[in-house]
Amino acid sequence: MKYLRENLINFKPKYDFFIGIDSDGCVFDSMEPKQKECFCPVTIEKWGLAGISKYARQAWEFVNLYSKDRGCNRFLALQKTLYLLRDQAAVQRRGVEIPKLDALKSWCERETKLGNPALKAELERNDNEELKKVYNWSLAINEALTRVVKGVKPFPMVKESLDKLQNSADLVVVSSTPIEALVREWQENELDQYVAFIAGQEIGSKKEHLEFATRNKYQPEHVLMIGDAPGDLKAARANNVLFYPIIPGHEEESWERFYNEIIDLFLQEKYDKEFETKLIDEFQSS
Repeated sequence: MKYLRENLINFKPKYDFFIGIDSDGCVFDSMEPKQKECFCPVTIEKWGLAGISKYARQAWEFVNLYSKDRGCNRFLALQKTLYLLRDQAAVQRRGVEIPKLDALKSWCERETKLGNPALKAELERNDNEELKKVYNWSLAINEALTRVVKGVKPFPMVKESLDKLQNSADLVVVSSTPIEALVREWQENELDQYVAFIAGQEIGSKKEHLEFATRNKYQPEHVLMIGDAPGDLKAARANNVLFYPIIPGHEEESWERFYNEIIDLFLQEKYDKEFETKLIDEFQSS
């Protein structure tokens, strides 16, 4: 199956209910190895940050794992990390030049499909040295992910939850990860059989994924987004649909609660805003 933007736009419901599911850190316990063993080392290498590696690692991990930007797109994460580094006195004292990446910022502001294919297309139109370096950095990250991140399993109760839902709701992966990596991980763990579509960064933002798949196709209270990052909540709110949080540090308990309680409440139209708000408050405080 080809996971193309137009295919998601033309997605036809099979059931009355829809669930969008984030992947990294939500379904798979992959955020730590991906960010710490792949993204961060490649970033330090490609952007000449070895002289401030301690601070670069702290900033990268804060943005991508421990802040409200957790789970954001890699091109946005790079800008946020470099911004934090430029603002640190200890970094300034070491005299390491931190690039501003104005061309990347400009591209991100006008492009929603923040992935390598869109960046490659931009380079074909605009032969920009900064964007070339960003593109090579992104390719190096993909190579590291393929080489390093292997054998990462889904959290307990994920497969059981998908199996419980497969004859009641349309399930779609909603992620900012490249499609190639998503397909590989879902296939390796035999989870792809449960989902109708896998949407990655090449198709657009998570907000767009939900919009393309659900707008004017389901009742809003019949649509649920599952995620572990504030960006997932933001995507749900932008589409006026429900949200269920997988709370970082409590992923197993979150999936167990989803399987034992939330699925039935959602399908019975009893997962209301008041109940949702209690869970989101817990999520935000984490």
